Amino acid sequence: MRTVFHQQLDDLKAGMAGLCDLTGAAMAGATDALLQPNLQAAEEIIDRYGDITGECARLETDAFTILARQAPVAGDLRAVVSALKDVADIQRMAALATHIARIARRRHPHLAVPADGVSYFAEMGRIAVHVSEDTKHVVLLGDPEQAARLRADDEAMDDLHRHVFTTVMDPAWTHGTAAAVDVTLLSRYYERFADHAVEVANRVIYQTTGVRST
Repeated sequence: MRTVFHQQLDDLKAGMAGLCDLTGAAMAGATDALLQPNLQAAEEIIDRYGDITGECARLETDAFTILARQAPVAGDLRAVVSALKDVADIQRMAALATHIARIARRRHPHLAVPADGVSYFAEMGRIAVHVSEDTKHVVLLGDPEQAARLRADDEAMDDLHRHVFTTVMDPAWTHGTAAAVDVTLLSRYYERFADHAVEVANRVIYQTTGVRST
């Protein structure tokens, strides 16, 4: 029975890794849609979100099936419950990428980001895609050291978010209210994307070390 359980858990991890791939691709496409601007890319990301939510629902069903049939306890139970929470966080990451694509679509054919802010959002997009890749490996390998390294990317994203917010609040801002709202929301979406990845990483650290991260 334990062999079956661990195979099911490995299958669940593989599914979450694939979900990370889909989420990273969504963020890459959303950033492209935002900065090109590219209406087709925006539409594709928005349309694909349904596929991602469907995959999330499948993985959640698989996790509940494991709980019902295997009745895991202690560390095994924690692993399945953590997987359920991880799926929710990864789905939220995909939703945030979709929000970015929606703003790009709404402002097309114009850029939602002023020209002097493009480089910052390009870097936020790069970090977000990298975070997705690292989250995939953390989920698959359960490596607490790699999980801890995700915080460095999260801190870099936080720094960019603070810079963008400071720029918008500066009296020298000349791009108008609509652009200020768009830029503030976009920056928040990228920042929250990284935060959800860190939540996944923190659970891996707790599962493997028994120590809760702060």
